[in-house]
Amino acid sequence: MQPPLLDRLRARGYRLTAQRRVVAQVLAGENVHLTADEVHQRAAVLLPEISRATVYSTLQQFAELGEVRELALDGRSKRYDPNVSPAHHHLVCDGCGLVYDVAHELAAPDLSAADRHGMRVGRGEIVYHGTCADCG
Repeated sequence: MQPPLLDRLRARGYRLTAQRRVVAQVLAGENVHLTADEVHQRAAVLLPEISRATVYSTLQQFAELGEVRELALDGRSKRYDPNVSPAHHHLVCDGCGLVYDVAHELAAPDLSAADRHGMRVGRGEIVYHGTCADCG
């Protein structure tokens, strides 16, 4: 298990403003896959003056640092996953959009040379779709 996002940012010497710290705190925990609007709503409880634009730019900065993964899993809003290591797959409810990490690494299917179109494949991602018990 990797350290929390806030600890990883501190270890990198990343300048933690109050806004960045609150966004990192909101993204703490297991199976966290929030949209930017959800991050903003939760961050505003902790820091009422935080703007939506600040949340969006902070999430983008965290993604550029490789400390948060930006996910487009269910055809809805992008979600942000602070669990960047190890690489993993996701399980998505097609009803409500609930997302879970698939806890263990699964090998991606090998691609034939023709299917790679000359690319060198670095990683694969699988998104499993289903219906959660609440949407059942």
